[in-house]
Amino acid sequence: MRQTGKVKTMRTGWNSQALLGYLLVAPLLLWLAGTILYPLMAAINLSFQNVGIIGTGGQYIGLENYSKVLGSGKFWDAFKRSLVWVIGNGLFQTVAAFATALILKQRFSGRGIARVWVILSWIVPTVVVVIIWRWMLGTSGGIVNYLLVALGITPEPVAFFGSPNTAMISVMLINSWRWFPLMAVILLASMQNIPQELYEAAAVDGASPFQRFLNVTLPGLQPVLFVMGLVGTLWSFNVFDVIWLLTGGGPSSGTTTLPVYIYEMAFKKYRLSRAAAASVLVGLFLLLFAVLFIRFMAPKGEEEGE
Repeated sequence: MRQTGKVKTMRTGWNSQALLGYLLVAPLLLWLAGTILYPLMAAINLSFQNVGIIGTGGQYIGLENYSKVLGSGKFWDAFKRSLVWVIGNGLFQTVAAFATALILKQRFSGRGIARVWVILSWIVPTVVVVIIWRWMLGTSGGIVNYLLVALGITPEPVAFFGSPNTAMISVMLINSWRWFPLMAVILLASMQNIPQELYEAAAVDGASPFQRFLNVTLPGLQPVLFVMGLVGTLWSFNVFDVIWLLTGGGPSSGTTTLPVYIYEMAFKKYRLSRAAAASVLVGLFLLLFAVLFIRFMAPKGEEEGE
């Protein structure tokens, strides 16, 4: 009888705790449902209609929008540019972030000031970043072109946004310049959590600085690199503001990635339902990428629940 009463008490207590937990989480769930779930369901519903302009009515047309999007060469061209954009940003940001984190980890005069100021480019608003870089890279009066010509590197000013290739590389470098400080700070914080004894033991065994980086630093950063790889890729794939403000997707659609393509389809060509279908396809692709990335790239310790 006592055991039965004890079990009932435990169940009642667990139910009370569970109810309290649900009540505390409910506002967040409602907010997420209102800001994410509802717009997502509305976009899916819209993708099966033929709505052109926001606020107008439409008729159900089934999978016609999806068929037209998947059969469009411009969609696949934008998809390829998005892949180039993600890979390029990943390479530039990773190299710059690792180099900055390793430098800031060393002891030197003014290290504290450098650690604070390195994050400056990340906190500057996007519009300000765009204005600064458009002025610096301008063919008339731009400081970068002035130095290139003055140093004899190029015979004449370079039109950084004048061709699809140079425009894409320029925009990737600008976006990487803005975001790599955040990665550097995260990597630096993770490096400081790696026990110093591991480096000392590796040095005693005769490991070079590069070998210590490969065998001590990288394994120690594996969990944070996994998270940064997943979140950073999804984040980078959806970048719109920097590209649109710098080039508007040009020249000759050379920087039209999928977010820009969807925006133009919805608000410049007035094919809202087709843009919704494209956004749903992009969402499914990113979901598939996230699942595969977690499945094959997750650190072994987390995968096994250790």
